[in-house]
Amino acid sequence: MLLPRAGGAARGWGGGAAGRSPPPLAALSQVLRLERSRRTGVVFPLQKLARYLAPGADTARFRLFQPGLAALQRAEALFRSGRDHAIDYVSSAVRMDHAPPPALPEVCFIGRSNVGKSSLIRALFSLSPEVEVRVSKTPGHTKKMNFFKVGKYFTLVDMPGYGYRAPQDFVEMVEAYLQERHNLKRTFLLVDGVVGLQKTDHIAVEMLEEFGIPYVMVLTKIDRASRGLLLKNVLEIQEFVKEKTQGCFPQLFLVSSLEFSGVHLLRCFVAHVTGNLPTVEAS
Repeated sequence: MLLPRAGGAARGWGGGAAGRSPPPLAALSQVLRLERSRRTGVVFPLQKLARYLAPGADTARFRLFQPGLAALQRAEALFRSGRDHAIDYVSSAVRMDHAPPPALPEVCFIGRSNVGKSSLIRALFSLSPEVEVRVSKTPGHTKKMNFFKVGKYFTLVDMPGYGYRAPQDFVEMVEAYLQERHNLKRTFLLVDGVVGLQKTDHIAVEMLEEFGIPYVMVLTKIDRASRGLLLKNVLEIQEFVKEKTQGCFPQLFLVSSLEFSGVHLLRCFVAHVTGNLPTVEAS
């Protein structure tokens, strides 16, 4: 979908409790000022990548979730805190009896250590700079399940990373969460867009498939991958999803937390799967 160019002045940021301003392209109002090709690449990076497929290639899995501008704006509003719409860190937990009550629809983000999970969550919440999402240069920084409440609409959970420096009780913690959290609407499985699926990612997929958990794969760090390498990894993972999975949404989501590519679309998908977009119109 090609978004129209925006007109008029940009909306004010407010700065938040921490006094920080959102980075460039964090808001749609800024993206809409870009020229057409670039703004399409920022909002729909997978669709832009599809242009480089061989002639006649099937592009259906590149555009299954393709919301219009109104849905993108509605989703952005959910991720922007306000006087009557608080976005808060709620609590951390290492056991399910320490988790907050499952009162709202919930999504969780999981992936290998150093896949960029906390950076992505910080990008999603960048319009609410008072929300503290800790990002460390050291892999395996997240040791607990961290719960963030988005108003009265949904909860987002930052799960510990698996693989290098994972918590000793990682399997116990994550398996218990996936099996017992009945308000969980979707798991977002993050995969490094540069290296593609790794052995530990396959183990995570097997766990999600075994428990019958609906999930979606998100390729991170796409700004670090060449176009050819990224397309290769996308096609290989798409084929894996088609042939080897039952519970995975067939469209991949591509993101760069640095350049904000795909972040707006991912916000919209989170809003959609938590039931906060009654209708998602396609272009």
